[in-house]
Order: sequence, then C-alpha cells, then structure tokens
Amino acid sequence: MSSFITRWDTFRDLAQLQDRVNRLFQDSNSSREEGFQTTSFVPPVDIYENEQNIVLKVEVPGVEQKDLDIRIENNTITIRGERKFEQETKEENFHRVERRYGSFQRSFGLPNTVSTENVTADYENGILKVTLAKRAEAKPKQIKVNVGSAGKTLESKGQAA
Repeated sequence: MSSFITRWDTFRDLAQLQDRVNRLFQDSNSSREEGFQTTSFVPPVDIYENEQNIVLKVEVPGVEQKDLDIRIENNTITIRGERKFEQETKEENFHRVERRYGSFQRSFGLPNTVSTENVTADYENGILKVTLAKRAEAKPKQIKVNVGSAGKTLESKGQAA
C-alpha cells in the first residue's frame, strides 16, 4: 500500500474553483445569446489609504456624470449609477454583446476616522475617484523627543534637594 503526500495550494485551488464558476455562468449566459440581454454589471473598485485620505477608484467607462449618485449615510458610502445600452445600432445588427449594461450599486463601510463633510468626487477617462479626507484627530501625529536640556533640568533640581 503506497501513500502520497499532496501539497495543498490554497490559491491555486481557489483560482481553479473561480474558473469553474466563471465557466458555469458563461455557459448559462451563452445559451441566451440569441436575445441580446443587457444585464447589470458590477464595476471594479480599488480602495486605498494614505495619511490624509481614503480613496475609492471605480471603473465606470461609458457612464455619464448625470447617471452617477454618491451618498454617505451611517458610515456607509454608496455609489449608484447606470450604463445605458447604446441604441444607435439595431439589436439585430450586433454579432456579440460582451459589455455589461444597466444599473449598478456598490456600498462600502467607512471607518470613524473619515470626515463625511470633506468628500470630493472626480470623473475622468472612465474612472470615478472619490476622495474622503480623514479627520484631523485621525491623522498620524509625530511627537518630537527632546534630549539633553529637559533631562539636565530635572537632574539639577534633584541634586539641590
């Protein structure tokens, strides 16, 4: 009887599972290709932080500014929008429709360190950039350490006593 030791690579196994699920959804969508459907999409979001701000970058090409809505309620930011299907070309003239259309909504919890009064949103080249400033008390503060004069003053008082 032989035994094998199998190394388990979590990330590889997870990637394989994701590929299988993606193929499953692609197969179910390809069976509906005859009636070109405009399904909603979920735009990808990058969120990063520096000393001053928390920044969200949302990929929303083809979405007009008037179709974007950004709200902050109860320490949650919600970005809503809609990418509309172009009606310039008749549906029967399309050979393939791979881009997603329709409404979307993304919501993210915000830490208490964010100042909800100081938020900016810029839209350029299909990227929505939302910048949330941190509160002054949340920003890192460096404390200067004095060496020498403060220590000598304490020592001289101690010797005089």
